[in-house]
Amino acid sequence: MSAKECGHHGKGRNKFRRRLLFGILFFILIVVITILLIWAILRPTKPRFILQDTTVYGFNASVPNFLTSSFQVTVSSRNPNDRIGIYYDRLDLYATYRNQQITPRTSLPPTYQGHKDVNVWSPFINGNMIPISPDFSTSLSSEQASGSVFLTIKIDGRVRWKVGAFVSGRYHLHVRCPAIITFGSKFNGVIVAQNAVKFQFVTRCSVSV
Repeated sequence: MSAKECGHHGKGRNKFRRRLLFGILFFILIVVITILLIWAILRPTKPRFILQDTTVYGFNASVPNFLTSSFQVTVSSRNPNDRIGIYYDRLDLYATYRNQQITPRTSLPPTYQGHKDVNVWSPFINGNMIPISPDFSTSLSSEQASGSVFLTIKIDGRVRWKVGAFVSGRYHLHVRCPAIITFGSKFNGVIVAQNAVKFQFVTRCSVSV
C-alpha cells in the first residue's frame, strides 16, 4: 500500500471519529435541552413546612451561661407539586435561641414524598448543659422571668426533585419555624404529663432551597 493510500485511510478514520464525537455531543445537548424544558414547564415548588406543636419536658436556665432543655416537636411537610416528587436525603432538626444552637442535631430518616403528599415527624431534641454566651444567658433569664421565650426550630438538609424517571442533583434545604414558650402569667400551654407541657402552634415555617 502506498503512502498516499495510507494517508487517505488516516483521514477517513479521523473524519469518522469527528462525526461520532459530534453525534454524541448533539445527543447529550438534546437530552439536556429536553430536561431543561420539562423543568421550566413544571416549575417545581419548594415544600411547605408547618410546626404543629412543641412539648416541653424541661427548660432550665438557672445555671449562668448554661441551658438544659428537652423538647418533642411535631413538624409536617407537604409537597405542593402535581408532577414532581421530593427525596429528602438528609434532615437535621435542632433548636436555637437568637441564632445560637441550644440542642444537638437530631437526624430524621430519609424519605420520599410523592405528589401532594404530607409527611409528619415528631422527634425529640435534648440539650444537657449547653454553653450559651453571657449576653444570651442574661437575656434568656430575663425573657423567662417576663413570661415568654422566643425560640426557633430549624431543619437543615438535602433534597432532590423527581420528574418522571429523571432525578435532579442535591439541593440544600433550610427550614425556620418560630416557637414561643410561655411561663407564669403568660402560660398558654396544656399539661399533658408530669413535667410536660404542650404548646400548640400550627405555625408556617420559612423554607429556602
